[in-house]
Amino acid sequence: MRTVALTALAPLAWGSTYAVTTELLPADRPLLTATLRALPAGLVLLAVTRRLPSGSWWWRSAVLGTLNIGVFFALLFVAAYRLPGGVAAVLGAIQPLLAAGLAVPLLGERLGRRALLAGTVGVFGVALVVLRATARLDAIGVLAGLAGAGAMAAGTVLTKRWGRPEGVSPLALTGWQLTAGGLLLLPVAALVEGAPPALSGTNLLGYGYLAVANTALAYWVWFRGIGRLPATSVAFLGLLSPVSAAVIGWAALGQSLNAVQLLGMALALGSTLLGQRSAGRPATTVVATSGSTSTSSTATTSTASAPAVPAAATPAAPTVTATAPVPALALAAIREGEARGADLPQGGGPVEPAGRVAR
Repeated sequence: MRTVALTALAPLAWGSTYAVTTELLPADRPLLTATLRALPAGLVLLAVTRRLPSGSWWWRSAVLGTLNIGVFFALLFVAAYRLPGGVAAVLGAIQPLLAAGLAVPLLGERLGRRALLAGTVGVFGVALVVLRATARLDAIGVLAGLAGAGAMAAGTVLTKRWGRPEGVSPLALTGWQLTAGGLLLLPVAALVEGAPPALSGTNLLGYGYLAVANTALAYWVWFRGIGRLPATSVAFLGLLSPVSAAVIGWAALGQSLNAVQLLGMALALGSTLLGQRSAGRPATTVVATSGSTSTSSTATTSTASAPAVPAAATPAAPTVTATAPVPALALAAIREGEARGADLPQGGGPVEPAGRVAR
């Protein structure tokens, strides 16, 4: 339960992004904001941890950073500026369903009726919180919102599948992904938005908060949770972000909350709790190191989390964790393929209640 609660702090913090963006940052600079959130935070974490990827983790970090940070941020802001915030929020709320579907072939997690029910109720609850009767649709915005949710879902599942190298902390893994995503965003922001404007002290304060608390710390907590919880469980926690945004908008920005929105919050929170229970099931953890295989049964539930198991340390000593009752020989074959880089599978942010979405 402590791991679930700590991981939930990430989407709760992401809910503050809209308030910070509208009150402290320059207008109409979404890609600049995304870049300044990711790249400085990633470089600071690299300096603090003093650890760079090695072997296959160079391309794995690039893939994860692209999905979780670079592509997700860019698509999120495209959707934010082409759709009302409520529509974009509802599109983002399908991420748990997408993650649950991807977890079946990539992680061997079960897709039960309880998870499907929780995901559907979660989308409906978020819609009640943020959707407005005057909402309009834009084809490009809708596609961007769906693709962004898909990118984050795929990144969450692949982060769980690949784990992290032996001896590498979640903080270092977070730094790798933020740096990779920031480097992807930097030329895009420069090309689309041009040179950044002169920044005031208020702007710098806002960017500092987003980079440190809302990105470096929040994503460290998020990726740590992915390593210790089922991927579906973590994905359902993302439903807390629009709820947090609505509460902050009411408390700090004077926005109203009506009975329908309160009902939507209750449904979203209930869906999050149901998602934790649907993901909790016995699992078999198979670990192969230096040619030997050891198998141990663990119980992953919403109230107790097994310790994170390092995965794929180096090509010479691959370590991969799989949470499914799959034959050990089949897993060993998968691990050998991934160690050679031959098995690359193809393949969570806050929104504001009634306007632009910010991650």
